[in-house]
Amino acid sequence: MTGIFYGSTTGATEQVASDIAQQLGVEAGDIHNVGESSADDVEAYDVLLLGSSTWGAGDLQDDWYDFLDNLKGKDLTGKKVGLFGCGDSGSYPDTFCGALGQIYDALQGTGATFIGAYAPEDYDVTDSDVCRDGEFVGLAIDESEPEKSDARTAKWCQLIKEA
Repeated sequence: MTGIFYGSTTGATEQVASDIAQQLGVEAGDIHNVGESSADDVEAYDVLLLGSSTWGAGDLQDDWYDFLDNLKGKDLTGKKVGLFGCGDSGSYPDTFCGALGQIYDALQGTGATFIGAYAPEDYDVTDSDVCRDGEFVGLAIDESEPEKSDARTAKWCQLIKEA
């Protein structure tokens, strides 16, 4: 069972969460705003799709701080975790989608298996904190290239299905 957990200030990441849910057949009741959820809610799911927009110099969306502090203390062994988020490579190329890198780093010791990493093809920015070993750690939606978002989301959802 898949649970989608997101933090969104302007609604962009919430919309991406909704698009992902539609493509993967995730029910509305399995989509959670981290600002209104407990980290205990993840226990009901085998697959966790975690989304955050990136603010300032690569910062998490505000609602993520407490949720992530609690989540990183959980045993996520046996759970698959996919990351997605929004950023702006045009204005913040050095920290583009850096929030995903923060979530990725914070959950390293939890036993989770990460899914959904992919080569950053057709992106102008490939050297921000969202890239590790030549791959994005998750779906990076670029607000500077909105015309590419649907195709990127579909490609990432296919990776999630295959995992």
